[in-house]
Amino acid sequence: MKGSPAFPLAGCPFPLLLLVSVGVSEEVSWFYVKGPAEPIAVLLGTDATLPCQLFPEQSAAHMGIRWYRAQPTPAVLLFHSGQEQGEVQMPEYWGRTQLVRHAIGTGSVALQIQQVQASDDGLYHCQFTDGFTSREVSMELRVIGLGSAPLVRMTGPENGGIRVLCSSSGWFPKPKVQWRDTVRDTLLSSSESQTQDRDGLFQVEASLLVTDRAIGNVVCSIQNPIYGQEKSKAILLPEPFFPTTSPWKVALACSLPILLVLLGGISLATWKEHQVKRREMKKWSKEHDEMLQMKKETKTALKIRDDLQADLDRRKALYKEDWKKALLYPDWRKELFQLAPVMINQEMLDQDKSKTEENRGEETADPSAGDSQVAHNVITLSQEGFMLGRYYWEVDVEDAEEWTLGVYELYAQDASPTDSSRNFRVLEKKGDGYRALAFCSQDISLEEPLPLKTHPLKIAIFLDQEDNDLSFYNMTDETHIFSFAQVIFLGSIYPYFKRNSMEFSVIAQP
Repeated sequence: MKGSPAFPLAGCPFPLLLLVSVGVSEEVSWFYVKGPAEPIAVLLGTDATLPCQLFPEQSAAHMGIRWYRAQPTPAVLLFHSGQEQGEVQMPEYWGRTQLVRHAIGTGSVALQIQQVQASDDGLYHCQFTDGFTSREVSMELRVIGLGSAPLVRMTGPENGGIRVLCSSSGWFPKPKVQWRDTVRDTLLSSSESQTQDRDGLFQVEASLLVTDRAIGNVVCSIQNPIYGQEKSKAILLPEPFFPTTSPWKVALACSLPILLVLLGGISLATWKEHQVKRREMKKWSKEHDEMLQMKKETKTALKIRDDLQADLDRRKALYKEDWKKALLYPDWRKELFQLAPVMINQEMLDQDKSKTEENRGEETADPSAGDSQVAHNVITLSQEGFMLGRYYWEVDVEDAEEWTLGVYELYAQDASPTDSSRNFRVLEKKGDGYRALAFCSQDISLEEPLPLKTHPLKIAIFLDQEDNDLSFYNMTDETHIFSFAQVIFLGSIYPYFKRNSMEFSVIAQP
């Protein structure tokens, strides 16, 4: 939605003298670009689609559209003069990209990358250019390469145990390797190596030295560290595959029957105690596993929360760097403005509301013969006009049939100023229709219908006297309604709100 400059007209005494020297600024269209907030994840070798949308919706057929990585040139894809420009494309994307533009009439396009490779992983920028105006948005493509199933094999006895080797290839990004026993306890690798092939995919090889005959079998697990996909393979380690028993162990085996007889009595006495401890150990193991699972779930939830908070902080920082161009996030905009000391006369508002309901359907008299526009103003400022700076205030308009909301400038310095010495810039509702008005006395300098999708129940007004801007936001759905941009403020500014619409005896064209 566009805002336009508003100046005092012939009916305003002092601002009329400035028209010769200041001139009238041209209306400047605005737009911004929106993309996906979360990274786009695709499997290696499949097709990826990166969407990009203009807001507000408008045709992008006449614009230049550029997709690029670290530098604008050469580009991943360039669309200009109604066709793709292949001569400035990065060689690694030749024949693999195309612009999806069936909805280009509404500003919606997408970059399609075919047969995604590991080198495609990373940040992309979507840029729209219209004349001297250029806007862009960034998004991240994450490539997932699920490698081959692990190949696990024994390489032979070593140092009183058996060495087991696990290998796999085709992973991206760099995978995580883990050894586990039958009760899912982690075993430390003896060695591990990871290399990348010419396609950028990781090949992993890890070994484990098993010296405990009671383990029975081990599991090699290879996991994608970002998305958690896992492939695993188990191998059985029979006891005969362990190194041959030493001579002293043979001697011990011969004397074992005698030792069993001597220890028989002790074993019988301790058997019951062992059974109790075994049950306690089993119970403890179950509780331990449940505690570990709970810790894992808690850690995952905290990571998700921290990631969301970090993304929100990053977006907020980007917004604050260039907030003057972004007509979004009114709650964030409040942090850059000072709350205005305004007050609504509720008693006068209720009287005005009752009067409006009684007179609904009757013809409104010529305001030149009755009270002035300001006479019905129910909002006041606890000082003599706004000081230079940035202010905001909110007004509950509820579901009233008619209202007028905005500001007016007072140029006259006498004790009894009239409407001819005031310049109004307001939003107006009448029935289901909305419009923006800028007028002085009976002369209208701006009248623009506003096709609102959601009827606002609360409106926030942002007055920026440093950058000469007056903006209105619908706080029901937190969307931008309208802006009086590049306004030259010459007099004292006051808030304005009444429970009926403006009536003019003579309607002057802007």
